[in-house]
Amino acid sequence: MKPSSSTSEAAGGAGVAGQPCILCCAITGSLPTKANNPAVPITVSEQVESSHAAVEAGATIIHAHVRNDDETPSSDPEKFALLKEGLEKHCPGVIVQFSTGGRSGAGKARGGMLPLGPDMASLSVGSNNFPTRVYENPPDLVEWLAGEMRTYDIMPEVEAFDLSHILKAIEMHAQGKIPRGLYVQFVMGVRNAMPADKAVFDFYVETMRTRAPGAPWCAAGIGAAQIVVNEWAIAAGGHTRAGLEDNVRLDRDTLAPSNAALIRRAADLCAKYERPVATVAEARAILGLRPVAA
Repeated sequence: MKPSSSTSEAAGGAGVAGQPCILCCAITGSLPTKANNPAVPITVSEQVESSHAAVEAGATIIHAHVRNDDETPSSDPEKFALLKEGLEKHCPGVIVQFSTGGRSGAGKARGGMLPLGPDMASLSVGSNNFPTRVYENPPDLVEWLAGEMRTYDIMPEVEAFDLSHILKAIEMHAQGKIPRGLYVQFVMGVRNAMPADKAVFDFYVETMRTRAPGAPWCAAGIGAAQIVVNEWAIAAGGHTRAGLEDNVRLDRDTLAPSNAALIRRAADLCAKYERPVATVAEARAILGLRPVAA
């Protein structure tokens, strides 16, 4: 099914008006380089500066990967520590979310930064195809990563690339294996994984509503699907993610000038559906995270 932002307008409407919407900014990722878009932040200082601008545009969660000097992905805990320090200094109260994704390392190296105690971390609970490989998340590694998050009191954001991942997350939360509250992100538009399909999206939303009532959820679209999925999520009462990790363009002919520009697009959609952009305090309350220190 071809994505169409117009189809989302019937999904929300007045029922979601007034509900704060959390905007997550995925600042860097593991794949985009400055050759793709010079605005992609690579060094820690660039990441902090880009995050600060995104926060000013409305982001309250910073989803973070780190890179080596040659722009290749890294899982170096020292780099994550420097980034966390910079974010906490220059973006006070922002929710710091580390990626444990498989492109940045293998096995337990993917969770080597978790002892740093970020507010949140991504957690993939199942395997699926990616454009050129299998994204492997074997059960023993999933259990270990979830256990580390329990140990260090980190709230997972479950990245669901397939319906089975949503169901597994609900099961793990019911078993006490996922700490804190349940928060699932639908990832749509990765080639060879789940496309940005409105009927599937609606089924995901209904699955969360019936099987995990009251649990917040969010959605992210990849590439041209970013703005489409942003609108579907906002219209349906969920939260959403934008940023250069997922999409380096404003449209086919225009590179995004910054992470902040992509967050501003999402904030404009919040205004369209009469949903205030969540403040840091509101986002922390919605997710059950510790409040910002006075």
